[in-house]
Amino acid sequence: MTLVWLEDLRLNATLTGPPDAPPLVLIHGLGLDLRLWDALQLPTRTLRLDLRGHGASDSPPPPYAMGTLIRDGERLMTHFGLKDAVVLGAGEGGLIAQGLAVKRLDLVRALVLTGSATRFANPSVWETRLSRLAAEGPDLDAECATLLGPRWRTSPALGPLRAMLSETRPEGWQGLAAATATADFYQTTATLRLPTLVLAGADDRKTPPDLQRELADLIAGSTFQLLRGGSHLSMLTHADAFTQALTDFLTRIAHV
Repeated sequence: MTLVWLEDLRLNATLTGPPDAPPLVLIHGLGLDLRLWDALQLPTRTLRLDLRGHGASDSPPPPYAMGTLIRDGERLMTHFGLKDAVVLGAGEGGLIAQGLAVKRLDLVRALVLTGSATRFANPSVWETRLSRLAAEGPDLDAECATLLGPRWRTSPALGPLRAMLSETRPEGWQGLAAATATADFYQTTATLRLPTLVLAGADDRKTPPDLQRELADLIAGSTFQLLRGGSHLSMLTHADAFTQALTDFLTRIAHV
């Protein structure tokens, strides 16, 4: 792991794979960190990062702005000299991925979005959630049930997931939730014209597959793929199928 010193904070990141391999950037969602991607083994130059307030990155006081989170990703990619990358965003990280693609097509040549949408719920829903996060913190059982699906209590992914959620600091929970509350990428994402895979878990309780299909329909030429039995975090619960689908997409667009 590497702490990258930017002008206003330090972001934790790992860059692995051959220096001449094609770049892949992985962006996690709310309450998680770069360990989300541990099971993925890909022939790419892979950048994994901890969003601000998450993992080993610095935790500025909330709220965070979505534009700031997008800028963090942009600065990390520039720091490591990555361009023409495939950017994979999970959940709320998918919003950041969409924003990066809209802002910096020189950095992003293709997108993979999983468990994502152009917006997550109404601002009023987020206001209630933000109040609860500030007063009580996250309900870890409820989070695990939502993220892992109906068999969450017996899932082998429960331990790793609960560790990530429990170690995320209050600033991260509240900061990213505040950024997500007002984010709406419908109009900007509809302008995108780049290879895109929307990879949905069939049992995703947080972002139902129909909502993810609508996201795929919004981006011209995108591909929608359903992972049978997959959860919101299929890279944890169905790592082999997730990796195969991702590898097939990277091969199809001649990225690997």
